[in-house]
Amino acid sequence: MRLAQVLFSQGFGTRRECDNLILAGEVAIQGVVCDDPDHEVDPRGLVFSVEGRDWPYQEKAYVLMHKPAGYECSHKPSAWPSVYTLLPSPLRLRDVQAVGRLDQDTTGLLILTDDGALIHRLTSPKKHVPKVYEVGTTDPVTETQVARLLAGVVLHDDPKPVAAAACEITGERELRLTLVQGKYHQVKRMVAAVGNEVARLHRSRFGALELGRELAPGQWRWLAGPQDILGTPR
Repeated sequence: MRLAQVLFSQGFGTRRECDNLILAGEVAIQGVVCDDPDHEVDPRGLVFSVEGRDWPYQEKAYVLMHKPAGYECSHKPSAWPSVYTLLPSPLRLRDVQAVGRLDQDTTGLLILTDDGALIHRLTSPKKHVPKVYEVGTTDPVTETQVARLLAGVVLHDDPKPVAAAACEITGERELRLTLVQGKYHQVKRMVAAVGNEVARLHRSRFGALELGRELAPGQWRWLAGPQDILGTPR
């Protein structure tokens, strides 16, 4: 693949802008500047640098972010800054999308990708991909509330009961809730349906992927691919 084509595929601008970056000596491979846009490279496993920043070639982008509070998962936010502003420009130009939006006041694990097939697989209600939430409530959590969440509650836009796949009390006003659906404001509405209210909400797990403590709010890292999320062999 031409070096200029590699840059273009990774979101470093228009074809002309990618050519100009290379001609200006801003691109290096293994520390050696390459100023030929037509230089042929094998993109597999390629790590290059643009303007001094290392960048691994990714045929599809898979990103894990620790979403902070006060950001909207929208390219056109209405009241809060967009979570996409926390990403470098090449990823924004690649039009990565958040998989399962989090409200502006919700924190935690956010997956972003430009792999449309994976987005469909992760968000399809037929696939039952689990998502785990750490929930803080305004009132003490009761065993009766947990039992109702596990049995299923009726939300106003769906006549069929919606049940948690798992639910446990983790503190006086805290519970851990596992869902396999992806309805609008689902956690908040389910907790409200059993007579409590969500005070804070944090997604700690999505599929096989756990957020952990290595990322501070607002930070992100590359994922190897769908296997990191689905737990399938590499």
